[in-house]
Amino acid sequence: MTTNDGRSVEDYTAQALKFLAQSDAEFAAGDDRQGSEKLYGAATQAIIAASKQRGWGYRSHRDNKNATQRLATEYEDEFLVTGFSAAEKFHIHFHHGDMEDYQIDIDRPAVRGYVQRMVNLINDYELNGNSRPQD
Repeated sequence: MTTNDGRSVEDYTAQALKFLAQSDAEFAAGDDRQGSEKLYGAATQAIIAASKQRGWGYRSHRDNKNATQRLATEYEDEFLVTGFSAAEKFHIHFHHGDMEDYQIDIDRPAVRGYVQRMVNLINDYELNGNSRPQD
């Protein structure tokens, strides 16, 4: 499905997975700040894809937080909120570099899990015939 900005839900989903892989490469190279920003980018691309797919707002950080909360309620999955909150820590770390190594080790899998769950929700939504053109 392509939206009015020319990018499809699939484009955003693919970008989320690309950022996830780039994040792994940055962390492996020892650049935790760039790895952090790519990890946060993966999470936001995933929630933008799900939001566009459902016709929700997606252009602000607040929209992303609200969409995550809405999906967590809809699917009775509070991990979605936890995963997005962990992603926000990485965004802050990119700017300030204030996460300890142990925090990165704890929160990185949560963000990866969030992105994967979002991709699964996006795919399930499509498979169940709920897809419709969005703004």
